Amino acid sequence: MPPSYFTYIMASRSHTLYIGVTSDLQKRVFQHKWREHDGFTGRYNCDRLIWFETHQDVAIAIDREKQLKGWRREKKIALIEKTNPAWIDLSRDWYDLEPADHSRSLDRMNT
Repeated sequence: MPPSYFTYIMASRSHTLYIGVTSDLQKRVFQHKWREHDGFTGRYNCDRLIWFETHQDVAIAIDREKQLKGWRREKKIALIEKTNPAWIDLSRDWYDLEPADHSRSLDRMNT
């Protein structure tokens, strides 16, 4: 089976958007959620995967990322809401522990 590449959109709770490309979506989303790299998604807390598509060719995935980044915000929102109108985190069941869950458990331990 040929490798897959993903063009994806992460969002914050206030709907700040981040668009990216990766060959390992589950790992990359984990990195965004746990803020493993400094940058835009950590600064704006873009920790929810709200849209993605799969490509067999990395060049096509990168071209799609560039295309989406060039769109006006309204067009990006329309794309997201076509398949995910509630902006649900599509990765919500991928991990045993979410950063928010971890923070809450630490808060309970410290009280």
